Amino acid sequence: MPQQSIVTLDVEGVLVPEIWIAVSERTGIPELRRTTRDEPDYDKLMRFRLGILAEHGLKMSMIADVIAGMGPLDGARPFLDELRGRTQVILLSDTFEQFGRPLMEQLGWPTLFCHQLVVTNDEIVDYQLRMPDQKRHAVKALKGLNFRVVAAGDSYNDTAMLAEADAGFLFHAPDNVKREFPQFPALETYDELLGHILSAL
Repeated sequence: MPQQSIVTLDVEGVLVPEIWIAVSERTGIPELRRTTRDEPDYDKLMRFRLGILAEHGLKMSMIADVIAGMGPLDGARPFLDELRGRTQVILLSDTFEQFGRPLMEQLGWPTLFCHQLVVTNDEIVDYQLRMPDQKRHAVKALKGLNFRVVAAGDSYNDTAMLAEADAGFLFHAPDNVKREFPQFPALETYDELLGHILSAL
């Protein structure tokens, strides 16, 4: 009997634009362009971001307004629809429920595992990780349920997920990540990604 398969995908940079880069462009604060493509330590990155938000008095409502004007990357929705028509898909992201919900609506409400922000009086005061290294743990748990797992992502915080999966692919990854993780095939188009995923299932 063939083993059942499931696909895990990163979200930002793979299906939707990077939210913090969009906030940087709206506010003119270049420091907010720093993402998990640049900083492997996620806690360090988020503490840095919260400090910038506090320093500039940026509120949750402003970020929500930026997200409301965003949409999926070109081709992301048809790719995801096609993939979900072939197999089960779970999105594994280090974003937050408050950021992800409007984007999930535009993607047809796929399942999203992510984290939560702590918001008080419209101010983002902290964040709560659902668990550290959640992407790798999710893949490991799915394998423990006897699924064959195929994963794709673009950043440092995806590489443990890709390594844990039965097959892992980089998608739209920056050159620094490609250089440091040459063991993962680096793909650039949704057609390529769909073909490689389906071949690996």
